[in-house]
Amino acid sequence: MTVLWAIGAFFLVLTPIILVHELGHFWAARKSGIKVEEFGLGFPPRAAVLFERGGTKFTYNWIPLGGFVRPAGEDDPDVPGGLASASKRARLFVLSAGALANFVFAFFLFWLAFVIGAPGFDDSRVMVQAVMPDSPAMVAGLQPGDLILGINGQEVAGDTEMLISAIHASVGQAVQLLVERDGRLLELSVTPRLPGEYGANQGPTGIALGFPATGRQPMGLLPASAAAGGSVWQVIYGTVTAPAMLIRGQLDPSLARPVSVVGISQIAGRAAESSATTGDPFQILFFTAIISVALGFTNLLPLPALDGGRIMFVLLEAVRGRRIEPEREGMVHLVGMLFLLGLMFLIIIQDIVNPIVPF
Repeated sequence: MTVLWAIGAFFLVLTPIILVHELGHFWAARKSGIKVEEFGLGFPPRAAVLFERGGTKFTYNWIPLGGFVRPAGEDDPDVPGGLASASKRARLFVLSAGALANFVFAFFLFWLAFVIGAPGFDDSRVMVQAVMPDSPAMVAGLQPGDLILGINGQEVAGDTEMLISAIHASVGQAVQLLVERDGRLLELSVTPRLPGEYGANQGPTGIALGFPATGRQPMGLLPASAAAGGSVWQVIYGTVTAPAMLIRGQLDPSLARPVSVVGISQIAGRAAESSATTGDPFQILFFTAIISVALGFTNLLPLPALDGGRIMFVLLEAVRGRRIEPEREGMVHLVGMLFLLGLMFLIIIQDIVNPIVPF
């Protein structure tokens, strides 16, 4: 995968997700009678004012990523018709509408992917999906698309766990693989690396395993709707339960690492490249839907500067019976934003130094 695929996928995946999120806020504000001063395509600096309608300036901005909404009186309850002066119910509606829009968008993408057709797989055979650069697998001559039929004389069939266990049990020693490539049988010798000799995003041999595709399998409209709703729920449930699974040792820490926009771009680039190569949009649609759910859920977390943090202040106001001073709330959100930016910077560095998908 080239860097260009990752850069292109960055805009292809994140731009519509962020734009949909902001459209959710915009629609909810308009429905609640809250004045919106600006709806921007892209991020500032501003390039041009496209038009003005209903008291809202629609602008085009130089950084072509998503968009933003600037409601009147966002943090000032003294501004008539603004967000902060609206009722608690209206503020909760507007603040949660961005995440809800992401969930609806994800449902549509999942549904479209299932209607077009989810790829079918033959789980009776194990296939090499990717070979990492400078890995033992590459040195041995393994190639993407190879079918692994046996290891050290044992039949593999579709048992990936047996194959992985056999490899981990033989680190530092050569193992013999029986491989099928283009109808020919090959015997290759691979020496799995010892722990500490490879990164967290690779295994001892440096291969990614999967199953060979058997064609696309389109669904009907109603079954696709049920599958789409289930997929949205699975992403949310998996995100909520991941910390507990990590603590209990049920989840590999390398699979639970936080991911920045750089890591998302790396995975999106792989999905986009695969869809472009095969002509099958399922992977890029499915991945974009997952990120849309993840973005919506993350924004609902009760953290300062996020929508969930602002929702928390509205709920505290309802419990206390009076508003927390805007200056104090603004300071909390400012500190939270600085913390999140610092954390995001560290995660970006991690995704650059130890990429999720090696280039």
